[in-house]
Amino acid sequence: MKTRRNFLHDTAAVGAGVMLAQAQMVHASSTPGDVDRLVSADGKYAAAPLPFAYDALEPVVDARTVELHYNFHHKPAAAAANKAEEGLARARETGDFALVKFHEKELAYQLSSHILHTIYWTSISGKGGEPKGELAKVIDSHFGSYEKFKAQLVAATVATEASGWGVVGYLPASGKLMILQCENHQKLTAWGIQPILVIDVFEHAYYLKYQNRRNEYVSQLFSIINWDNAAMRLQAAMPSRSSA
Repeated sequence: MKTRRNFLHDTAAVGAGVMLAQAQMVHASSTPGDVDRLVSADGKYAAAPLPFAYDALEPVVDARTVELHYNFHHKPAAAAANKAEEGLARARETGDFALVKFHEKELAYQLSSHILHTIYWTSISGKGGEPKGELAKVIDSHFGSYEKFKAQLVAATVATEASGWGVVGYLPASGKLMILQCENHQKLTAWGIQPILVIDVFEHAYYLKYQNRRNEYVSQLFSIINWDNAAMRLQAAMPSRSSA
């Protein structure tokens, strides 16, 4: 399995024709403040290679689900976001905005999918356990205890209507760590929140092994949550860290 540091370094350009995520490494920087690389060298949205092999999450998430999820849901979302931006560019060029509502909606939906999936892969590439250090202190301060935090996160994620995400995010404007339900990829979000941990509850995230048992899937994910990655994201999001 690739280390968490490898994923946090800037992702190298995604070559045309790359078929397997395992074929490339994710280049990154562990410097707080870096953001996930969402585009390739040509400026187009592109799914970065997975930070692990398809079977690395076994037995919690089976290899085939990871393969399908990445290749047939995440990658197409990035491609669709590009298509939406191309449609908007044509509209500006021609002055014909008849389809502006469609393209804007597609961009919000598909780009949000791309962003959340990028975070999701790092959220579930750990060893579970419980958060430590500053993240643990912030959770205790805002939620009372890790047990209470986990109970709310599981309940909110499982109860997300239809398909969507459970999101743990930090809001710099208020200094609060929050748990949100996100329907689809972009509804019910709070402007300005910076996700530090996300749980995908679209059916394609668990349909092969867990079928319709969302609660079981969410519970099992806690054994592979990457709390170190969440802590790095929190550190990057907190304004006080930039001046430290």
